[in-house]
Amino acid sequence: MKRECFAETGFLGAAVLSASLTALILIFMLFLGFPLFRGGCFFTLLTTPWNPDKGLFGIYPMLAGTLSIVFLSLCWAFPLSLGASALISVIAPTGFAKFCKKTVQMLTGIPTVIYGFVGVFLLVPFIREMFASGSGMSILSASLMLSMVISPTMILIFTDTFESIPASYSAAADALGASPVQKLLYVILPYSRQGIFAGLILSVGRAMGDTLIALMLAGNAVAVPGSILDSARTLTAHIALVIAADFDSIEFKTIFAAGLVLYVFTTSLILLVRIIGGMGMKNR
Repeated sequence: MKRECFAETGFLGAAVLSASLTALILIFMLFLGFPLFRGGCFFTLLTTPWNPDKGLFGIYPMLAGTLSIVFLSLCWAFPLSLGASALISVIAPTGFAKFCKKTVQMLTGIPTVIYGFVGVFLLVPFIREMFASGSGMSILSASLMLSMVISPTMILIFTDTFESIPASYSAAADALGASPVQKLLYVILPYSRQGIFAGLILSVGRAMGDTLIALMLAGNAVAVPGSILDSARTLTAHIALVIAADFDSIEFKTIFAAGLVLYVFTTSLILLVRIIGGMGMKNR
């Protein structure tokens, strides 16, 4: 009994500590970014360009670059991840499916900087030669490599969702003579739609929070991108590049605006996943 009480207290303390640290981070960013709110320029920063020579320190180009790279990376990663998950969970023989899943699990442990190096030495020259435009460091290069970073996590989430289908559903489909593809289309995917959506949302958060891929492959241009072959700078890369600026300058304070935007996006995504999870539990 004492052991159970000790474990319960420990888990409660860990939960309180995690929540407190998250709240303290938000308070820290709000405190240091308060001059931006007090001066009424926080929302102005979200809609103006970055041009220090003209006294403009808006993060709109970084916001546009972030959303462009994240959206495009999801366009590459989602069909790849969904197909790989279907192969592992439904179509492939058991032995090959286990091998594929172990391989995907191994890919999740590869440091992001390794993906970045591969992108710099292989993907960027390929994009540059293929399109004969620019340096090759562009939204397209960053999104392609970022899709490789987020795909393993998305595959594992989708696979776990597919494998959580009740055995009675699968048995009923088999009894009706359904092929693996028919079972996937008419039983597994409809049942798993909430889990798929939750995995997609979590992958958006993972993509938005990545720094190294954008820093190494996107080109870090501070102009609003006009095409996927243009260079761009993300919010995370902006924070990494501006962190050494004068602490009292408006340039330095923009990193707190970028941090708050990322924090709000991430918090919203987590809440959305919680809501979807709650809806899924009620439906079951």
